[in-house]
Amino acid sequence: MKVTQGANKTLFINTLAFTFCFAAWLLNGILVTFLADNQVFDWSAVEIGWLIGIPVLTGAIFRLPAGILTDKLGGKPVFAGLLLICAIPMYLLSYANGFWSFALCSLGFGITGASFAVGIAFSSIWYPKEKQGIALGIFGAGNAGAAITTLVGPKLLNYLTDGRTNLEGWRMMPRIYAACLVLMAIIFFLTTTNKKPVSSTKSLSGMLQPLKSVRVWRFGLYYFLVFGCFVAFAGWLVPYYTNVYALDLATAGLLASCFSLPSGVIRAFGGWLSDKFGARKVMYWVLGTSVVLSSTLIIPRMDIYAAGKGIMAKGSGEVTEVSDTHIVVNNITYPVIQRSKELAHADDEFRVFPVKESWQQVRVKKGDKVSKKELLAEGKTHIYFQANVWIFAIIAIIIGSVWGIGKAAVYKHIPDYFPEEVGVVGGMVGVLGGLGGFFCPILFGYLLEGTGLWSSCWILMLILSAVCLVWMHRVIQQMTNKATPLLVNKFENNVD
Repeated sequence: MKVTQGANKTLFINTLAFTFCFAAWLLNGILVTFLADNQVFDWSAVEIGWLIGIPVLTGAIFRLPAGILTDKLGGKPVFAGLLLICAIPMYLLSYANGFWSFALCSLGFGITGASFAVGIAFSSIWYPKEKQGIALGIFGAGNAGAAITTLVGPKLLNYLTDGRTNLEGWRMMPRIYAACLVLMAIIFFLTTTNKKPVSSTKSLSGMLQPLKSVRVWRFGLYYFLVFGCFVAFAGWLVPYYTNVYALDLATAGLLASCFSLPSGVIRAFGGWLSDKFGARKVMYWVLGTSVVLSSTLIIPRMDIYAAGKGIMAKGSGEVTEVSDTHIVVNNITYPVIQRSKELAHADDEFRVFPVKESWQQVRVKKGDKVSKKELLAEGKTHIYFQANVWIFAIIAIIIGSVWGIGKAAVYKHIPDYFPEEVGVVGGMVGVLGGLGGFFCPILFGYLLEGTGLWSSCWILMLILSAVCLVWMHRVIQQMTNKATPLLVNKFENNVD
């Protein structure tokens, strides 16, 4: 099957529209933070968390109905209609004067997050099976809209408020975003041709039939990791950098953008890899790498003092000499290790691995009577791990990029197994992924509160990555055994 005529143009418009939607979807991450920091609204930390999370939640929940509508009506009317509908609450946001009005408008424009399910279904139908991986990967690169808002948003707010001297100028920002959504809706409607899958003639119950498959929920768990956790860290890394490394907000935002942008762009490469080597092999690599990198990021910054190797008397007697370098008991000299100054300026040096220094602190004085095996000098150990910010940032960017490849691989599976229900299945998988973006920051907060460690969020990533990897491997083993029972039996019979 060849690429359908007009497919590339449709893919381009789809990707552009999704980029606009993704930028709008994550607007509150920047806008709410700006309004709270400048005390435009007196919101509590809980209210701020809800306002940032509400659009993510509604965008996730509406992905399934959006996918169903796309399979039923085609992508052109659904995508154009979604853009226009979301522009209304986005514009009304400029009139918000409190928590509830802001939350209600956020509930409305958060539906822009459902555009992913629409675009996935509408893009896949234009391409043959062997090209769908790269096509959906290119479409998914619209995730870069998150980085656009993160990078451009603060500068735009600074300009609109005249350098924060006229704070009411923030109200122009949602109006600009609303205008962009309307403009994109017009462009989308005028430049695309509608197309529907064969399943569009099915009843609603028939279209929902694939959701009974465990495979759909397994794909959803993968997407919870590679997309939901990506969205969660896109926001969580800003306070992470400011609290762990004492970076200013601008630098923290820049490093968080460095995490978001490559992950979105590399998704197209992930689609190409999935087409060339198969989505299953790519997911093995993605999940395995996620396990390894999460493990390295778990280790927190450390400055630990612990007991070390001390000096014990070899026999009873009297202490006849004590100095910083040695102790003498019954003519037996015990060398004392002195503390070095190796870690005196550890924070100012570039260190990759943990380092330690050990020394001994004398406990006795001249003339003391000591017994055999009595402690003459305490052992002290200082363990220091810088968790260098640049090394951390590079690993974070790498794991974000790996997840970007994983996003494409997950969605390459869907048209392979459910070619006529991409909208429904893709919508359900997208729901689970979007819920990851909503719930993960909440889980990160509880882990931080419970452990006192900012790096505890990576423990969750390690567990989640390992669960996905083990589940996938077990399913593939079962599929292999079922497909080749004779070969398996022959192999088992020859095992000693």
